[in-house]
Amino acid sequence: MASKLTAPLRRAFATGLGMVSLGLATLCGAQASTARVHLEVGGVRRSATIVEHERLKRTPRTTIIVLHGNNRPNVRGNPADGRGVQRSIGLDEQVRNASILLVYPDGYEGKWNFQPGEGKIDDVAYIRALAAKLVSDGLADRNRIFVTGVSTGGMMALRVACDGADFIAGVAPLISALTAKQAAVCKPSRPIAMMLLNGTANPIVPYTGGPVKLTGMTEEVVSAEATMAPFVLASACAAQPRAVQALPDRDPNDGSIIEIERFPGCRTLMELVRVEGGGHTLPGRPSRTDRGVPVGAQNNDANVARLVADFIRRAAR
Repeated sequence: MASKLTAPLRRAFATGLGMVSLGLATLCGAQASTARVHLEVGGVRRSATIVEHERLKRTPRTTIIVLHGNNRPNVRGNPADGRGVQRSIGLDEQVRNASILLVYPDGYEGKWNFQPGEGKIDDVAYIRALAAKLVSDGLADRNRIFVTGVSTGGMMALRVACDGADFIAGVAPLISALTAKQAAVCKPSRPIAMMLLNGTANPIVPYTGGPVKLTGMTEEVVSAEATMAPFVLASACAAQPRAVQALPDRDPNDGSIIEIERFPGCRTLMELVRVEGGGHTLPGRPSRTDRGVPVGAQNNDANVARLVADFIRRAAR
């Protein structure tokens, strides 16, 4: 049976998010309200899916904005919007007992404009407007808004981190990196928490930098180290050696292991999740090909949703 819409979501819809359609659902043993919402930014109608698990205390909560990769209708069975990454990343299940609001925005025509100074669609403005609305409607804690994203969604998350550090607390790009154009101009306005995850054998978004092998892209990305660099600088991290945590190799047959590097002396959490031998895949989630292109090894030693949720819980304290 569908759960009741919580009071904060009712208030949000009544005060101007411009909701057009609404679907309610019960998620995996925990009651949750799920809604499709719409707003206009820069003359363009935009939409998102919001998932709010039921809570006893009606106060603004930690919010995770989750950005999908480039989608097209009927590709891999996913719609060209945030509902595709909602299915693939598994965060709904991971935070169902936590006081966390999940938001899955839709890219314009299934894509994000993550390159600075290009295109007519201002996706930073869209995500900023969406976050501001969630805060004004009492859903999101303005000091605990985080952005994560997969592949090109991670590139968009990095664009938000570079240009919108004033309204987010942290970012967690997955199997992603700064493009060369982003890296050339990225100067976060303040320290924000960061967790970057990528595979050292990623054939699509190379860990050490180089050409991206994604449909319709001719861009190059910088290395994982160079992607971390602007945020490490903004957070005034110390020069001491990083602490390295090797996760248990639970699947010795998957061809990969995970090491988490933690930067010392930073004003915010700063972590690099290095999947040694890993490809363009999310640890612990079903592997696939990208429109027939091999994506490399699938790590089964950890659950990417748990890694993201744990990082955000620690960063939100």
